[in-house]
Amino acid sequence: MAGAYQQPDGKVVVTTMVERIDHRGPDACGVLELVDPETSVVLGHRRLSIIDLSTASDQPFAKDGLTLSYNGEVYNYRELRSELERHHGVRFATGSDTEVVLEAWRAWGPASLARLRGMFAFAVHDASTGSITLARDPLGIKPLYVMERGEGVVFASELKAILAAVGRELTVDPQAMVASALYYWVPQEFDSVRGVSKLPPGTWRTYHRDGSRSAGAFWDVVEEAARASRGPQADLREVVAESVRAHLVSDAPVASFLSGGLDSSIVTALAHRQDPSIEAYTIAFRAEDQKLEAMPDDAKYARIMARTLGIRLHEIEIRPDVVSLLPRMVDILDEPIGDPAAINTLLMCDAARDAGVKVLLSGMGADELFGGYRKHLATLATARYRRLPAPLRTGVIAPLVRATPVAVAGRGIRTVRWAQRFLTFAELPEEEAFRRSYTMYDRDELVDLVDPALAGTVDGVLDRHREVYEDNALEHQVDRMCLADARMFMVGLNLTYTDRASMAASTEVRVPFVDIEVFRAAFSVPGPEKIRGRVQKAALKDAARAWLPDEVIDRPKASFGVPLRAWVGNDLRELVDDTLLRGELVGSGFLRRDPLQRLVDDQRSGRRDESKQIWQLLCLEYWYRNVRASGVATA
Repeated sequence: MAGAYQQPDGKVVVTTMVERIDHRGPDACGVLELVDPETSVVLGHRRLSIIDLSTASDQPFAKDGLTLSYNGEVYNYRELRSELERHHGVRFATGSDTEVVLEAWRAWGPASLARLRGMFAFAVHDASTGSITLARDPLGIKPLYVMERGEGVVFASELKAILAAVGRELTVDPQAMVASALYYWVPQEFDSVRGVSKLPPGTWRTYHRDGSRSAGAFWDVVEEAARASRGPQADLREVVAESVRAHLVSDAPVASFLSGGLDSSIVTALAHRQDPSIEAYTIAFRAEDQKLEAMPDDAKYARIMARTLGIRLHEIEIRPDVVSLLPRMVDILDEPIGDPAAINTLLMCDAARDAGVKVLLSGMGADELFGGYRKHLATLATARYRRLPAPLRTGVIAPLVRATPVAVAGRGIRTVRWAQRFLTFAELPEEEAFRRSYTMYDRDELVDLVDPALAGTVDGVLDRHREVYEDNALEHQVDRMCLADARMFMVGLNLTYTDRASMAASTEVRVPFVDIEVFRAAFSVPGPEKIRGRVQKAALKDAARAWLPDEVIDRPKASFGVPLRAWVGNDLRELVDDTLLRGELVGSGFLRRDPLQRLVDDQRSGRRDESKQIWQLLCLEYWYRNVRASGVATA
């Protein structure tokens, strides 16, 4: 979707934006201009038809004075439709959720937003008032970029659409670049380019013809988590099963991601109960890459689940030409995001789309909400570690771990990597330890890497993490970590790359765990039941025993990763030397060459694992070049 309000060049701007995001909807395209003596509105839309495949549901969708451009799916649209028909006398012309969203807005206005269960970002224009309202779903599954321009606003589903239309009016924001270097993604609170912000999840904003604005929030994750934590504990088995059932609504084929991990196995098993014909997609890697990465064979567990359920499993071996794929991936991801897992999503979605599948289910979100990441357990473990005598910690353990190489004879040593990582935050207080457990650098390392003039910017980025982490009254540390992840990591990274990578393949990924009812259920579970001793996602595993074999539930945790060390050390070696070390970030002074060279040398020697940092900085370099090519100025 894309649009412009009160813009004299609105038609040109919106047409340019819609053309730039044609991948998001190859089934139909529409641009509608609505002009009266006082207002100018242009709405554009690219359609990926999933519910009501007829042309009657193409967008922008206009009916009785309201016009809607809408990206996403509302899974309870049938229930809302029945209510609107019974109590409001609405007559529907289509079988789409689009028309239901429009009529819900007519009936209830902003109060309708809290009643929509799904993922959405939309713009609705009201001819009677001349106003336009933008809204985004509660947990930030669907994106919405907003640029207030002159007396009005320009907006789109992807940043690149706005850059294509008005990039020469914009400037790179160094604060977001610093945040990207720290996190390897850009949190919701930061703008990659100045003047283009992300509408916060769970909010709406109305632009009026007199130039005024009004806004509101219809869902607040902090309040919802607190309320759920004070209430009775939900029946996870019932809530999760119902969410998966709701997420299956579609008039187009639906399949599932099946990594072989707990979360995707739960979603696939529950989807199979509703639709025994459902198929699944998984990934595998080259044996030599798995060896260097010391990666577990996830495909083995995906095969176990497929045999258990009796479903067809499509295996996709990841052998990408990463040198050519990297710049393409950076363009797809839109913001400076350095998570190579996005490649897995893109390649699986490509394969599914080639097979005629438009909709895929994912287990994303369960780790954030139920305490499933290694960082959660590791941060809790710091308290036990600090009970060891200080001379043992600082005089024996730390020097030994730091001196041990992370790879020997072409074989990665995971335990050494983890131990070195653990030591970077083992002595820190709670919030700082949690932040350091998943970010790239400590404060001094990052200040040393970037332009010295940005030291204050680094401090501001770190302060923002502390503000988000501490902005709640949850009693247990696990719950505080999970809430911080839901507000930052999930929306800023995982949902962002999933949306961009899937839509680049013209597919839709649905995330049943990222659901308002599952969110409430997750925070109704006490922290000690999320992580019970060393067992992570314990409550969710208890629920899953009704659906999955113990072999899958009790398997070791594995990340949705790629053979990054093999790629950085082999495939990308020349690119690191030519594109990164001699690149525009170094040339502009944003990155300092000597600390960057040391980082690369440490990686190549096997002394430390810096592959993730190098990948992220390569992504940042390509992103910087892309936005500069769009006309965006430097700071």
